[in-house]
Amino acid sequence: MNKKFLAGSALATLLVIPAAGYLTIELTRNGSPIVDQTEIAGDLSKSEASKQPAATVGQPVTIAPQAPAGNNSLAEQSVAVAQAPQDKEAPAVAKPDSSQTSEFDANDIAALTNKPEGAAAALGAAKRSAPAAPGIAPQRQLAEPMAAIAPSPAPPAEGRVQIQLDPDRERFANAAANPIKSVATDPVSTFSADVDSASYAFVRRSLTGGAMPDPLSVRVEEMINYFPYDWPGPDNAEQPFKATVTVMPTPWNHDTELMHVAIKGYDIAPATTPHANLVFLIDVSGSMDEPDKLPLLKSAFRLLVNRLKPDDTVSIVTYAGNAGTVLTPTRVAEKSKILSAIDRLEAGGSTGGAEGIEAAYDLAKQGFVKDGVNRVMLATDGDFNVGPSSDEDLKRIIEERRKDGIFLTVLGFGRGNLNDSLMQTLAQNGNGSAAYIDTLAEAQKTLVEEAGSTLFPIASDVKFQVEFNPERIAEYRLIGYETRALNREDFNNDRVDAGDIGSGHSVTAIYEITPKGSPAVMNDDLRYGAADKVPAEAADSAHQGELAFVKMRYKRPGEDKSALITTPVDDNNAVATVDAAPQDVRFSVAVAAFGQKLSHVAAVDTYSYQAIADLAAASRGTDAFGYRSDFLGLVRLADGLSQR
Repeated sequence: MNKKFLAGSALATLLVIPAAGYLTIELTRNGSPIVDQTEIAGDLSKSEASKQPAATVGQPVTIAPQAPAGNNSLAEQSVAVAQAPQDKEAPAVAKPDSSQTSEFDANDIAALTNKPEGAAAALGAAKRSAPAAPGIAPQRQLAEPMAAIAPSPAPPAEGRVQIQLDPDRERFANAAANPIKSVATDPVSTFSADVDSASYAFVRRSLTGGAMPDPLSVRVEEMINYFPYDWPGPDNAEQPFKATVTVMPTPWNHDTELMHVAIKGYDIAPATTPHANLVFLIDVSGSMDEPDKLPLLKSAFRLLVNRLKPDDTVSIVTYAGNAGTVLTPTRVAEKSKILSAIDRLEAGGSTGGAEGIEAAYDLAKQGFVKDGVNRVMLATDGDFNVGPSSDEDLKRIIEERRKDGIFLTVLGFGRGNLNDSLMQTLAQNGNGSAAYIDTLAEAQKTLVEEAGSTLFPIASDVKFQVEFNPERIAEYRLIGYETRALNREDFNNDRVDAGDIGSGHSVTAIYEITPKGSPAVMNDDLRYGAADKVPAEAADSAHQGELAFVKMRYKRPGEDKSALITTPVDDNNAVATVDAAPQDVRFSVAVAAFGQKLSHVAAVDTYSYQAIADLAAASRGTDAFGYRSDFLGLVRLADGLSQR
């Protein structure tokens, strides 16, 4: 009996050690750090003492790669390591996280010990059994190299092997939801315009990948403003904005109301669009060597080039360690030259974004077009790790360069190390906007269908200020715009930077307001000095019927002094029921509810995903591009995932 036991142990050891050795060779070929293989062998030998059958023997081996981003399955990642280019960035060692694992049979790993063709067998088996990683779409599970092999912190089911995922390294700004404010003490709300759309695309990618999005990645205003709306626009460019205000019952709280403010910008006719001087600043570092990064980026810019006019100019600057000029200013009439330069781009090296930003702005200044559009278009996965790389350092560089009259567009690509926080910082401080490109369809929407609003600004430093009448409104809460809040005095200060709006852009803001006397009022009346808090204007009988007063400041391109637009809000703006509100208003409210629910705002806790879907479906309208139908699909996905 002892001889059989010893023979079984020896056989198991002969099977397992070559497997560990094979994986060690494949990892070290790419410079990946590994742990001492004797630890693995020791664990395997210990588990043999429990007399496991030879086919399932062994303490499970945990493989902890970098955060995945791509199109392939988890098993394909292990094969991709052996084929990864040598000049890619060295992956970081990842600590195992037992909350994120996928499994396949130990027999499939054993196939690797026989011959190289065994890798294909293991690949096929793993593809059949490995589930999608959390937060990653099944169709895009392309991995970065595996970082370490280490014993599993706890053994899984008998005879199984775990592949461990490193948690995603995305960075998001930590901004708490806006609180409820008392009109008696704080009657004025001030914020900057925001027409970014990055958050919606990122949320979509998470949900279609089978995971709920990080609540910090959800910016409700960007989700609302992602969709095109048919708000009434101004008749001419002399007053480039028109405001439409609707007051309606709140779908998720019968004791409050919503004040919906919709702003539509003047739409420049294509024939009159100014000449464009564009500099493509493209990240070609090693981290961009994924199908959903540099290859998608190249396809996106090809779409944009095909949209430009012959007299527009394009330049290309790349950065990876050092910045380099790939293409000096070239007229779009020479389109083949521009497209050829894009096609030749390859990834490799570290990420020195600051130097690239400086070089791109220098090139934009060199080709500056007076009375035209001068814009740097930064495309990156957000991984700045060489040279000045802190948000504050890069913010300072952008702030200094925006004085030259050059706008900025930031386009994010890929998953795994997306620095969304930095993208937002650069866009907000560089007179620009940010978008996240997860598919070629999103590139088509952002760079082709919405090219006017993306490229051609009609106003800069756009600010909103809303004053609520304490005689009518007790409390209010601005939905979203947490990262765009301004001080009250900033509204009239033309030196304070704010958001920029392009041709035909619409901006939507929604307040949840609590009428005076409503049972939903959260703050007690003030015992002392309450009367002193009533603004003088509100005390005027001529204004007592108003609910609020909306003000908007903006600067025309090239001007330093802002202009003012005002809109009073009274009972004439109110509708009695949700169904009586305009169709686009109702749909945008459904999006606002969805964004709040994803970001765990308590106000919508009792409002179900099904109720959101019903509201959106009833207000979907014609939906020419299918965006609203896709939204309904996301609501249903979130409903299913939240019930797991």
